Amino acid sequence: MAEGGKSDVLIAGGGLNGPALALALAQGGLSVTVIDARPAPDRAEAGFDGRSYALAIASKRLLSAIGVWPRVADKVQPILKIRASDGRPGEGPAPFFLTFDADEIEEGPMGFMLEDRFLYAAFLEAMRATPGITLLSGETVVAQETGPAGVSVTLASGRVLAGALLVGCDGRGSEVAARAGIRRLGHAYGQTALVTAIRHELDHEGCAQQFFMPGGPLAILPLPGGHHSSIVWSEEERLAAEIQALSDEDYLTALRPRFGSFLGEIRLAGARFTYPLTLSLAERFIDTRLALVGDAAHGVHPVAGQGLNLGLRDVAALAEVLILARRRGDDIGSGVTLEEYQRWRRFDSTLLALGMDGVTRLFSNDNPVLRLGRDLGLGVVNALPGLRRRFIRQAAGLSGELPRLLTGRPV
Repeated sequence: MAEGGKSDVLIAGGGLNGPALALALAQGGLSVTVIDARPAPDRAEAGFDGRSYALAIASKRLLSAIGVWPRVADKVQPILKIRASDGRPGEGPAPFFLTFDADEIEEGPMGFMLEDRFLYAAFLEAMRATPGITLLSGETVVAQETGPAGVSVTLASGRVLAGALLVGCDGRGSEVAARAGIRRLGHAYGQTALVTAIRHELDHEGCAQQFFMPGGPLAILPLPGGHHSSIVWSEEERLAAEIQALSDEDYLTALRPRFGSFLGEIRLAGARFTYPLTLSLAERFIDTRLALVGDAAHGVHPVAGQGLNLGLRDVAALAEVLILARRRGDDIGSGVTLEEYQRWRRFDSTLLALGMDGVTRLFSNDNPVLRLGRDLGLGVVNALPGLRRRFIRQAAGLSGELPRLLTGRPV
């Protein structure tokens, strides 16, 4: 790793998008400092807790291009099928449903499930092995100053760092964005996500399930080995708080009518977490010598599992813009350079976020008219192979103008 108080790019936030951007930039010849509030070993050495990500094909290609995928390839679960259906607790799925199959596209599995602990550990190993990256763990940015010539940040320890550009990868409550006066638009869904892992009697066979319940969607996501799945269970806030407060056995009692019996008997296999669900969009993705990436720019509902994938699209676009600017001899922190990134990402990410917002509003209710319409809609899409294929390619991140890293090519 590189050392010193000055880098080309300062990244506030060491979750997943921050390390991905650091690796992409360092491999393109830029020096980077990643400022992570958490001690690195805390996540890298964590045990199984079920927290996982659904990685699109394009995200897998980016991870391959920056040298991370080989470190996790033996720990992923390919997603071979996705099934979406309407339902009510205790009644099972509606008769109309939508099924996506990996055989419908040439690229192979539609995505891959990977646990957070393995992905973060792989990022940590890759950063430690890559020249040009400084990782400061257990540090936070408490102040930032930007100007025509550069940017400086002050850490909680009192240390001051300087660079040409500051990137906020510090989540939905981004302090980097707040200090720059960037407002956020959006709303709360009145829902909470209950997240855990389960062990089930029958093999999931690589199939991801999405049940749309009146209180919110229930996603059942396959994990390696065939008999474990991660669940993201959205419910109205008050009910979710009551469920989270239950004992493990009573929690399962509440889950079973929603989950159904298609995988046989189930039991808890991981820790239990909750996350409030909101839509949160930054009014702009850039400011003077500053750019926002991932949840700092756009926090979306997990209904389609696209949060991390959206962030990695930002990473790919920003890395390409900055690396090519450096090769041209341009200022990587200039307004012209950063505007190129914003034009590339803001419309796409806002459109996708609003699309997921619409799906959430449409499906998170028990209105009989809307219920009939959405069930028929699922059935129609399922009956049209061409339309279904377009949906698959969109979800896999294979459509639109893709940065090079999302195609697996280095910048």
